[in-house]
Amino acid sequence: MTTPVCTSASKAASYPPYHPNSYPPAHPPAPYKSFSSYVRARGPVLLRTARSLTANPSDAEDLLQTALTKTYVAWDRIEDHRALDGYVRRALVNTRTSQWRKRKVDEFACDELPEPAGLPAPDPAEERVLHDAMWRAVMKLPDRQRAMVVLRYYEDLSEVQTAEVLGVSVGTVKSAVSRALGKLREDPELVPVR
Repeated sequence: MTTPVCTSASKAASYPPYHPNSYPPAHPPAPYKSFSSYVRARGPVLLRTARSLTANPSDAEDLLQTALTKTYVAWDRIEDHRALDGYVRRALVNTRTSQWRKRKVDEFACDELPEPAGLPAPDPAEERVLHDAMWRAVMKLPDRQRAMVVLRYYEDLSEVQTAEVLGVSVGTVKSAVSRALGKLREDPELVPVR
């Protein structure tokens, strides 16, 4: 997971992710030609350091990019350019530490699992038996109630849509469906299901 940590990068140069042969751009601003030379010379070594700090090679490139951006922004303030490797390595470590601290922790260790044990998958044969029993019970309903139950629960229409299809009021649909569900609850084939 890559977390952007350098907000001043947009004020400085916007270089693409680090690649030894393409970084930095061919024509950097004149005062920072020494920065370009430094990155060309030391980039591969610094990339190895970044890779040792993170497991993902893409994250390592992003980490080095951020550290180099911070170095670029501070280039005028760095007094001893002979110690640049140390400065960039410190920026790498600080950036990685900052990313680690900011990351969201999704899991917590605990003595007991908070989730209940998973229910076993239903037996397809039992599901088929239940489906058939339910359909036989629906077929025993009077025609009008059966039509309303099928439209409401098999076709997934709303009460208003069911009323429009059948040309009745919403109240009629509500009362007829309520009576039909009461009959289904009392059906002897469905009693074991409850």
